[in-house]
Amino acid sequence: MKFLLDMPISPRITVWLNENGHDAIHAFSIGLARAPDCELLAYAAKEQCIIITADNDFPHLLALSREKAPGIILFRGGDYSEQEMRGLLLRVFNALPESTLMQSVSVVDRRQIRHRLLPL
Repeated sequence: MKFLLDMPISPRITVWLNENGHDAIHAFSIGLARAPDCELLAYAAKEQCIIITADNDFPHLLALSREKAPGIILFRGGDYSEQEMRGLLLRVFNALPESTLMQSVSVVDRRQIRHRLLPL
């Protein structure tokens, strides 16, 4: 799977994803550290990436746009260690196929994974 990691997510998660066979890039490494969320959405849609973030603005922007992509994995409910985040991402990958992740907003917290298909 291809991922674009937003600024609230540690760049070390990018390394871990790449080491585990995914194609991941961090917003910082492509010069989008200070880019508006709409630019990250456009980049992810163009490159067919799933955005991993802790920023609640992304689902709102997708709802307003009525777009069917990109998919979002949104971490909510606290400050996660890298180890927790890796474990939760593994739960997401085991629970939802790539095709679903590509076209949904998946909200992840310590208790559950919820997803809604796009458009919202």
